[in-house]
Amino acid sequence: MAGELIYAFRIMRLPLLDAGGAAIGRIDDIVVVPGRLGDAPRVTGFVATSQRRRIFVNANRVISLDTEGARLRSWDVDLNPFKTRDGEHLLQAHIIDKRVNGETVSDVALRPTVNARETGWEVAKVRLTRSGLFGRRNTYRLVEWNEVGGLFAAATEMAAEAARLRDMHPSDVAGVVRALPLAQRQLLAKEMDDDRLADLLEELPEQEQLALISNLDLDRVIDVLEEMEFDDLADLLAEMPAQRRAEVLEAMDDEDADVVRSLLSYAPGTAGALMTPEIIIMSSNATVAEALAQVRDPEWLVSIAAQVFVVQPPLRAPTGTYLGVVHVQRLLREPPSTELARCLAKEPTVSANMSDREVAEFLASYNLLAVGVCDEAGHLLGAITVDDVLDRMLPADWRQRRRQAAQP
Repeated sequence: MAGELIYAFRIMRLPLLDAGGAAIGRIDDIVVVPGRLGDAPRVTGFVATSQRRRIFVNANRVISLDTEGARLRSWDVDLNPFKTRDGEHLLQAHIIDKRVNGETVSDVALRPTVNARETGWEVAKVRLTRSGLFGRRNTYRLVEWNEVGGLFAAATEMAAEAARLRDMHPSDVAGVVRALPLAQRQLLAKEMDDDRLADLLEELPEQEQLALISNLDLDRVIDVLEEMEFDDLADLLAEMPAQRRAEVLEAMDDEDADVVRSLLSYAPGTAGALMTPEIIIMSSNATVAEALAQVRDPEWLVSIAAQVFVVQPPLRAPTGTYLGVVHVQRLLREPPSTELARCLAKEPTVSANMSDREVAEFLASYNLLAVGVCDEAGHLLGAITVDDVLDRMLPADWRQRRRQAAQP
């Protein structure tokens, strides 16, 4: 379906497929939100039934949508029950069969979109049906979405503002948000997509993060926090009151909660508190082709996707014995069938109790974008990226000062 219009009725009832192509559910509906001023409404996700639960699948997690089904880019799926939010429209439940000036919406056509952040879909056209009089056949016409733009109008002013901010860089969104009174910030947070709100939180100091989400219910907080990078999430939870932190950890996915508890166990200002376990980890007998397939996944941060960490099994942190690193440039120079064992760079790692200052000096000395963190037995625990080190080394108010300097 790439490059073609995709009709909602063709999508609904398609199977939901995991990364390997196995059916794990069925698409029931499509969630859209208003676009920025003059832009088409955008698909934010899909409502699906999986394991007898009605769940939400973020559009960012869908790598392909065709006649075979909607395929996820990873193996995991969030089984939390789906709940609609203000500003969202469900095509099947809210739009299709709606009356518009004597006609009825009978279908909605989507088109694929590609931008710097992600691949997705937006509303392109609306199919309208007029009932025939006195036994005559029904008539149909296909119109541009903006000819019936009221169908997708934002419910509130803040929903419209959230739509306008949707395609801005998170750092720029943070500048806009910080200029608003706290009450308006909190209203805006309620209207933002989970992943966009998570991006915004990562651009703010922890105390401002806490203030921004303080009015959200626990289920929404969990949805947002699960979109954050583990190291940023751990920093935020460390600043939460103990009771609230315990509630959040209890409500999180068990595996994710264990990772966060592990990060919280390290003293502030150490490599352990700064690292992320979300890195590309592979075995020595994996091939260059397999490694490049991992690197190409747009879900990875640029600094993480710059190298593959090679270890002995198990391949999740804490891993088996750390063996070395293969950088992307080396991967591009080797035949696809080459095993990673033949491409290893024996780069040193840092210990979890090393200070963040020492980590910064280490990265500078070896000209690295990321460095592995190992325990005393040589097991890989995670990695620290240069962007996180810079964030820690710069003054606490560096983001605010940069935005002020950029203003005319």
